[in-house]
Amino acid sequence: MIRKSIIGMCLSVMLFSCKEDTKKVETVKQEKEKIETSALHNYPDVFKKVLNAHGGLNAWKENRLLTFEIAKEGYSEKHSIDLKSRKDRVDAPGYSFGFDGENIWELNEKRLFKGDPIFFHNLYFYFYAMPFVLADDGIVYSETQDLEFNGVSFPGIKINFNSGVGTSSKDNYYLHYNPETYKMEWLGYTVTYRTGEVSENVKWIHYNNWQTVNNVVLPKSISWYTYEGRNLIEPGHVLEFKNVVLNSNLIKEGYFKMPNNAQVVNKK
Repeated sequence: MIRKSIIGMCLSVMLFSCKEDTKKVETVKQEKEKIETSALHNYPDVFKKVLNAHGGLNAWKENRLLTFEIAKEGYSEKHSIDLKSRKDRVDAPGYSFGFDGENIWELNEKRLFKGDPIFFHNLYFYFYAMPFVLADDGIVYSETQDLEFNGVSFPGIKINFNSGVGTSSKDNYYLHYNPETYKMEWLGYTVTYRTGEVSENVKWIHYNNWQTVNNVVLPKSISWYTYEGRNLIEPGHVLEFKNVVLNSNLIKEGYFKMPNNAQVVNKK
């Protein structure tokens, strides 16, 4: 009898523990669903579909570090971004520049890099991390007319920024997506950085070559198109992204710190 009682007690404890574990799993699942729903509730429905077509915002936010390489003439330029803090750095033979969380810095003693680090330190990251960077805070979404190309109408979303957001808050973006798959197909954008004035000149990039990296659909290459207004003519410059890494690993301490011999860059 004693043995039966002990066995009965053990079974009761095991059943209770299983129920508690089930409750915990269910609670965690519900909390995760709440977070995902909350993260998406402020976006237009069509933009949610675009994000989901690229793997989903939650899959993107699970990652911490993004790195990719861009081929230059005779060498490669490596771009590294902390997706949480948005610290970044660009490294190539003979020069480096980046953002350490406070300052934009440059290490370019031989003047091999001819561009402006303030403009270029995260430029290709923004082009590459579409459409997810258009889910950042401080963004306003509105309607825009369809973009016509080769007999297909690509619906779109106009994106602009609240005042003071980013380096050029007067920039506008136009995301146009495939009407069947909801994958991003075109990006129109204006550049106001150097003038500070609103521009009516919209440049166009074609997104039609994708790769899946850690469950997130990201560009394999993008191509700028020649254009006349909204009339897209032919592809021009093509930019390829190689050796892409996207993961949730901890970032080595000091990785984005400004090197001792680098210089803080002031806006020109």
